[in-house]
Amino acid sequence: MLGGSNVASAGGTEASDATSPHRVVIDAKELDLVFDTADGRVHALANVDLTVREGEFVSFIGPSGCGKTTLLRVIADLEQATGGSITVGGVSPADARAARLYGYVFQAAALLPWRNVLDNVTLPLEIFGVSKEERLERAARNLDLVNLTGFEKKFPWQLSGGMQQRASIARALAYDPQLLLMDEPFGALDEIVRDKLNVQLLKLWAETAKTVIFVTHSIPEAVFLSTKIVVMSPRPGRIIDVIECDLPRDRTLEIRESSRFLEIAHRVREGLRAGHSYDD
Repeated sequence: MLGGSNVASAGGTEASDATSPHRVVIDAKELDLVFDTADGRVHALANVDLTVREGEFVSFIGPSGCGKTTLLRVIADLEQATGGSITVGGVSPADARAARLYGYVFQAAALLPWRNVLDNVTLPLEIFGVSKEERLERAARNLDLVNLTGFEKKFPWQLSGGMQQRASIARALAYDPQLLLMDEPFGALDEIVRDKLNVQLLKLWAETAKTVIFVTHSIPEAVFLSTKIVVMSPRPGRIIDVIECDLPRDRTLEIRESSRFLEIAHRVREGLRAGHSYDD
């Protein structure tokens, strides 16, 4: 389900504490980011402290413009912090990117229209000189993970929006990354398709044991998917609350009607209110 020109693929080296089952994958301390624009300085992130451990599913939630995607891009070394510190897999974001430690899924699938599904999924491997035999083997495995076996020869325009995003996820998995960074991958889809893909994403997470960082505007989506929810304030983006989501991992959509689900959702809303996310 992840992909090509919208993807920085991942696979590479392990940090020195790789033998620990709960090792720290992301460690940010007093992270700050200020942009200089034609209209003046923009303070995007302020004093962000965040720890993500191996195997967690962490959602960032907050209002538009609060810095959720910016923080994701700092992790991916697509933006550079102007203050504080951050490590990804025990190394700098730049080194993590060079070592292909992560896969990145953008809001749009960004599949190349002149390449079929198979060729889109194998594109990162082709760029890095992986043999054709291995490219095909990895693509088959990842397409099976996202339930797209049999669609290898289809072109993007022949797929639904949900199928395109699943193809892009398969592409981001090409290098077997330690970490999946997902920027509202289902935000443009209707609720029925989104629910289906949420369930499929949980199954993929269970099968691959990846660490996932997921940006969303949806409270139900954040609670349903996550082991931890990071609530962010309006700009400059600060972390208002970090909520442990202790629902069982083998979740079905019906869990959204449970009292514990509603309790967690209520706490997320309270965190957003505390950060003034509902202000005009």
